[in-house]
Amino acid sequence: MADTAEAETSELAYGPTDWDDHHHLPTNTGLTNEKVTMWAFLGSDCLLFGALISTYLLCRNRVGPATKGPTAADLFDIPFTSVSSFVLLMSSLTMVLAVTSIQRAEMEQCKLWLLTTAALGSIFIAGQVYEFTGFYREGLGFTTNISSSAFFTLTGFHGVHVSLGIVMLVTMWVLVTRGNLGPERAETIEIIGLYWHFVDIVWIVIFAVVYLIP
Repeated sequence: MADTAEAETSELAYGPTDWDDHHHLPTNTGLTNEKVTMWAFLGSDCLLFGALISTYLLCRNRVGPATKGPTAADLFDIPFTSVSSFVLLMSSLTMVLAVTSIQRAEMEQCKLWLLTTAALGSIFIAGQVYEFTGFYREGLGFTTNISSSAFFTLTGFHGVHVSLGIVMLVTMWVLVTRGNLGPERAETIEIIGLYWHFVDIVWIVIFAVVYLIP
């Protein structure tokens, strides 16, 4: 009886639709649980990428006593990688436009910018595959030496993150197209945007440390 009375009191206070709403109330931080979870994941990913970058810096010039072959730095095509990096950075702009569009209920524009972001990410991945293929033809594979193992692990792990982001973007496009994702759930696109911006920022660090610093 007490539980029933409490439920009736809560319904009178907040309205019956509040309990059926799919939106989650903010936490003590002022953010929703979903956004806090994404920030926590990105924080842990920062630590992981930090470890991978540190490992590469320690191993970048080491080929091992029993191995031969070039290091990744011997084969870098800086102009090509710079263009590929610019394409990925431009995808952050289109991601912002996608978030802005859904917040303004401009669904067609949102779908356009989501696809554009996914396309730019795909171009970056294609460039990375092309680069890796060229390295392999020059005799640099994952197990060629310690330096190559560290390089392929770091850049390949980032490539996996970009690929997952592309899958997320295409999924969001499908949901928007089917009408399952509207302006009332704009935060979903915003959370995906946080992940995508993180991936871009990490690549800036990787590009500077791996490709530009001698």
